[in-house]
Parts: sequence; C-alpha cells; structure tokens
Amino acid sequence: MPGAARRGPRHGLARVLSKAGVCSRAEASRWIAAGRVSVDGRVVRDPEFPIGARERAGIRIDGRPLDPAERVHLMLNKPRGLVTTARDERGRDTVYRCFDGAGLPWLAPVGRLDRASEGLLLFSNDPEWAAAITDPARGPDKTYHVQIDRVPDETLLAHLQAGIDCDGEWLRAKRAQLLRSGGRTAWIEVVLDEGRNRQIRRLMEACGLEVLRLVRVAIGPLALGDLVKGRWRRLTADEVRLLSSQQQTVTEP
Repeated sequence: MPGAARRGPRHGLARVLSKAGVCSRAEASRWIAAGRVSVDGRVVRDPEFPIGARERAGIRIDGRPLDPAERVHLMLNKPRGLVTTARDERGRDTVYRCFDGAGLPWLAPVGRLDRASEGLLLFSNDPEWAAAITDPARGPDKTYHVQIDRVPDETLLAHLQAGIDCDGEWLRAKRAQLLRSGGRTAWIEVVLDEGRNRQIRRLMEACGLEVLRLVRVAIGPLALGDLVKGRWRRLTADEVRLLSSQQQTVTEP
C-alpha cells in the first residue's frame, strides 16, 4: 500500500529499545510488561507493538524520552570461573562482576567464553557491530592458547586441522600448532574461523585430549596483550573499525 510504503519499516517495541542500546531485548520485554514504557502517552504492554519512525519519537521509559545510548565497545580479560551471562539462575558469579562500580551503560557480551575458559571477551551495546563480529560464517578468526595433557606430534596437529565428526557435527581448527611443551603437557595455538558451541573442548575430547587451560588471546587483529586478568578497557575507534572490517570472504564449495 502507498501509505504503508511512506511510513517505512516498522519493528517491535522491544527490538527498538534493544537496537537503541539501552537494554537487551529480553530486558525490554520485562520493562514493557511492567508498564514502564509508553508510546505517544499511552502505556504499551506488548513487546511486539509495531514502531515506525514517527512513533519512535514518542517512546518514553519511566516518563523519560528514549535517548539512544552512547555506543560503547570494550574488551575484558575474563578470569576462569565466571559465567558469561547477565543473570545466572544458579547464583554463580558472572562476568559483570568485573564492571562493578564502573558506571557503564547496559552492555551485552559479543560472543561467549564458557565458565572454565579465560581471556579476551568483547562487550558492546552496538547490536549491528556485535552481529558482524559474531557472524559464524564471516566473523573474524579467533585465536586460543590451549594447554593439553600431552605433547602432540605433527600427525595429531594435522588431524585437528583436517577435522573430526563429533556427534554428527564436523569440527576442525583452521590452524593448530605447537607453542611449547614441558614434561607431559603442552601449549598449542588453535585458530578458529567459525563459531560452534564449546568447539575446542569438543574437538580435543574427540581426539582423546584433555584441556587443562583454554585462553582466548585474539579476535581478528585485536590481541589480549598485557591486559590484567579481570580488568577491562575501551576499544579505540580504530580497533572498532578494524574489527568490523575483518569479515572473511566466504567461498562456495
């Protein structure tokens, strides 16, 4: 319809709040259900209430206009033992403990590290930027240092790169190489060009290896460097641009 075309695209209210960077979509749904959000003076309790450009100007949260949050991009050196989530139903410590007292706006993890893993973890309230980083097909490579329970030979490293069927899912490393060894253990560097759930741990287990430590040391060109464990810093404008420009070229098989 011509009138609909002039109004432009419309999106659910919860999505609009999330895209503005003020909260997650789940949190927005809770705010809406609680009656904290109004549109043009009327309380709306439907998270999918359609919002176009005109209605956006009339959104209020607790009576205050919706002001898009400042875009924040930061990196954390995640310690082992913290869960990558805002709320843990089992009461475990989460990565947000590292931001206590920092006065930051709402931020979401850009990708994840499991509880036992350490290292470079990104956070942002910029959904488009985060989506580019976490795209499983086009996102930047991730580099890990992994301590395993034996010293690998070239055959084993080649096997990690060739891949293995893990319960019907083909897992592989883009690159796997020995960093150093001592006694019965070794550190290897593993580079992934795809994002699968617990990919390294599952791949190592399938090859009969036990993971003793797992540390993510880089995402694309962004290295963890000497950032102290449990500390964080904001990314520079150049780092933000460089990360989002590091999308891989996908070739057809």
